[in-house]
Amino acid sequence: MRSSLIALAALLSAAAACAEVSVQDAWVRATVPGQKTSGAFMQLTSTTDATLVGARSPAAGVVEIHEMAMGENMTMKMRAVPGIELPAGKAVALKPGGYHIMQLDLKDTVQAGGKLRLTLLVKDRKGELDAIDVELPVKPLNAKLH
Repeated sequence: MRSSLIALAALLSAAAACAEVSVQDAWVRATVPGQKTSGAFMQLTSTTDATLVGARSPAAGVVEIHEMAMGENMTMKMRAVPGIELPAGKAVALKPGGYHIMQLDLKDTVQAGGKLRLTLLVKDRKGELDAIDVELPVKPLNAKLH
């Protein structure tokens, strides 16, 4: 009986350590025929300290986390980053002009009104990796940025 209680306590503490990440206001930008890239945007909130370390999608050959930042000569530059910190309880925005998920080598046109599947890879503070599947609505190219 005592060993069962110890096993149950260990299981519950392990579950409490895993980050639970909520995804809100997620969307992806439509593309034109022949365009091979698109960005995905959302707001992420984790229950514990965690890090977004990657993503994947069946619609793209490569998916990377990117950041737009002011570079030399006051020009905006986009670059891949290894991850985005998700502090416990704090909403982190992935938005145009900032952090975002970049889909490269798209296999087909991403059409407005459709959906795009994306799997977010989140590492908790213990280093355990969790995969979060989301389905993003596709907004038109001329959608207002927010």
